[in-house]
Order: sequence, then C-alpha cells, then structure tokens
Amino acid sequence: MPTVFVPPLMRTLTNGVERVEVQGTTVRQVLAALEVQYPGVTARLCKDNELLPGMAVGIDGHLSTLGLRQKVQPTSEIHFLPAIGGG
Repeated sequence: MPTVFVPPLMRTLTNGVERVEVQGTTVRQVLAALEVQYPGVTARLCKDNELLPGMAVGIDGHLSTLGLRQKVQPTSEIHFLPAIGGG
C-alpha cells in the first residue's frame, strides 16, 4: 500500500502519526482512504476537489504535475508539501 508522510502541522489530525499506509492507485483515492481514517485531512489539503493553491504533492521524490489525478504504485511514498515560491 502507498505510504503517506503526514506533514507536522497535520499530525494533530492523526494523533501524532507520521506515516500512514492506505490503499489507492491515485492520489485522490489515497486521500479519500486517509480521510476515512482521519477525518478533516481533506479539508486541510483540498478545496473544490483540487489541491489548495500553494500545496504540492511529491510522489517517490518527484513533484506531481497532475495533483490528485497522479497515479501511485503500491510502494509509493507520498508527501504533501507547501509549494515554494520566491523571487
């Protein structure tokens, strides 16, 4: 099952759990499974069925350009990250 690394600011929703294994073949499915275990996670990461502006998802060390539609493998590691900007 894919492993989600829970960002520190969201660990209050997971009772301090840092990593969660959940089923899914896309980021959207993984997030839905995570929401079942830890209600409120989706609201922290998404709005209108898309990632919040300023949020990015990393899969196996690569930033996804497909967001919630990105496919994941059973051994994938998923990180939700604040997008970095600057000038």
